[in-house]
Amino acid sequence: MNLEHVKLSQLRALVAVAECGNFGEAGLQLSVSQSAVSHAIAALEQELGVVLLSRGRHGATLTPVGERVLIHAHNILRSLDELGKEANLAKGLQGGAVRIASFRSVATHVLPSVIAVFRERFPAIGIVLNEFPGCVAVEQDLRDGRADIGITLLPTSEEFRSWEILRDEYLVLIPPNYQVIHEPLTWEDLSTYPLILSPEGDSCRELFLHHLTALGKSLKPTYEVREDSTIVSMIRQGLGVGIIPRLAAEPIPVGIQKRSLPNPLERIIGVAILAEALQSPAVYAFLDTLKEMSQRGQLTAA
Repeated sequence: MNLEHVKLSQLRALVAVAECGNFGEAGLQLSVSQSAVSHAIAALEQELGVVLLSRGRHGATLTPVGERVLIHAHNILRSLDELGKEANLAKGLQGGAVRIASFRSVATHVLPSVIAVFRERFPAIGIVLNEFPGCVAVEQDLRDGRADIGITLLPTSEEFRSWEILRDEYLVLIPPNYQVIHEPLTWEDLSTYPLILSPEGDSCRELFLHHLTALGKSLKPTYEVREDSTIVSMIRQGLGVGIIPRLAAEPIPVGIQKRSLPNPLERIIGVAILAEALQSPAVYAFLDTLKEMSQRGQLTAA
């Protein structure tokens, strides 16, 4: 038995299976696959040389030795948590606040899950979230020192350090009673429908217009509407077809038809901080949480 080969991920898997009673729900709790949990438990049993769980069609239950090992697993993970708290205390993560500026669709559908994870890790740090209709105000908040972190569209100017966190596809939203002429849609199809777009100057519309120009295409809107929710409501009432990023359209009502553009388009959503600003440990901790969830593909619409 070589205890140096025992991994924390294996102990977390044991705790999760003991709490959930089966490998599938344990995997959901840990954000890994069921097979990953099964492999972790099997590896832990091999290292210890004992059977920790009794498997059956109704789930998994701890063996007597598994119950005793579980107590130690809890103690080890609890000690690790205390170790982290001591380190956070030394780094100044036991107070203060992180100020975030974001455009509305990300603030509504993405950031709440990030904030929940961050607050679980750093409950003493407050969050101030300002949401805006577009990116211009977000970046101005950063310049004026009213925000530490901005969620904006990329690329940004050189005054910011920025990096991508997710991509958001533009969708064609079609009323329930409209007949789609071709699959997939063509630009000629789109020109036959009444079109609903955001007004001139809106960052989402500007990106779409640049896309059209690069393709040598043009579309004239029948309606220009600022609020995303109003656009979706008008589509649901059969007033026209809308072209809108997925996050801006969420939640999309049942019955509305969703299609990709004939030439797909995504907006690149990123996080930005002032390049020359000094940031607190709390800000870097939030950026680390955001980066980690982005890499795991966990930044999706809530």
